[in-house]
Amino acid sequence: MVQQPKLDYSVIWVNRMADIPQSAWDDLAQPLTTPFLEWEWLNNIETSGSATAKTGWLPNHLTVWRDRKLIAAAPMYVKGHSYGEFVFDQQWADLSYRLGISYYPKLLGMTPFTPAVGYRFLMAPGEDEDELTQIMVSAIDHFCDRNHLSGCHFLFVDPDWQPVIERNGFKSWLHHSYIWQNQGFSSFEDYLKVFNANQRRNIKRERKAVAKAGLTMKIFTGNDIEKSLFPLIYRFYSSTCDKFMWGSKYLTRQFFKQLYPNYRQRVVLIAAYRQEDDQKPVGMSFCINKGNHLYGRYWGCFEEFDCLHFEACYYAPI
Repeated sequence: MVQQPKLDYSVIWVNRMADIPQSAWDDLAQPLTTPFLEWEWLNNIETSGSATAKTGWLPNHLTVWRDRKLIAAAPMYVKGHSYGEFVFDQQWADLSYRLGISYYPKLLGMTPFTPAVGYRFLMAPGEDEDELTQIMVSAIDHFCDRNHLSGCHFLFVDPDWQPVIERNGFKSWLHHSYIWQNQGFSSFEDYLKVFNANQRRNIKRERKAVAKAGLTMKIFTGNDIEKSLFPLIYRFYSSTCDKFMWGSKYLTRQFFKQLYPNYRQRVVLIAAYRQEDDQKPVGMSFCINKGNHLYGRYWGCFEEFDCLHFEACYYAPI
């Protein structure tokens, strides 16, 4: 840890989430919409061996304390590459190389391997956001200079926080994402009414294809999820990575196992079973829920079934 006092604040860089009291961190993180800044999720990513110095994600979390109370924090990582960010800045790295400027290592603010909007500095209620942001940005500048880092990037930021960080010298870079919003639908049939007749017919046909294949869909949430399903999530995730996304298997088997004891209350599984075997799922999507937001994260199947991907990842979650 490196401590840098400023006024009545102490700025401390921490190399492990485990060195920050969970209750202190979650007092700042749990009121937010996003679940991916909570202590348990971030700590699991580290202790499972998913985000470590060996994998190119060196944790360096910025914390601000007053009288031994955590009043602000930001999960951050020193990166020697751009893998697992889902934002493709390789063109900037290539331009830097041609200009003779080192692009790596760099400092990154985001939840590793999670392209979900919501990143921001965590702050205690009642604190002066502008003042604390200035202190944290100054600490980041000093950290980058001291450690010869090319710069600092924040990815998938909370739109409400974006103007705050832009006032402190950061420039925005627009990317796209896909978000489904419930426009007051009370049922799936209500949702279908926004489509024309041909589109509705196609969606119904796709859903029927799953049933015709002899598959039954089951949804499991929180404490209803059996422990044995969590290692299976990794197998489905791993299978999809092997098929379609070579080199993108960032999360370890241990990460999914460790979700069961302390984070299953946020997990939602949509599993497909053969009608003759309701014990072994043949496909599954893995989602995270917080409040009225559902985040689709991963999916996989052991056999190919027509339209199962749409059912498990889109229609059933909706």
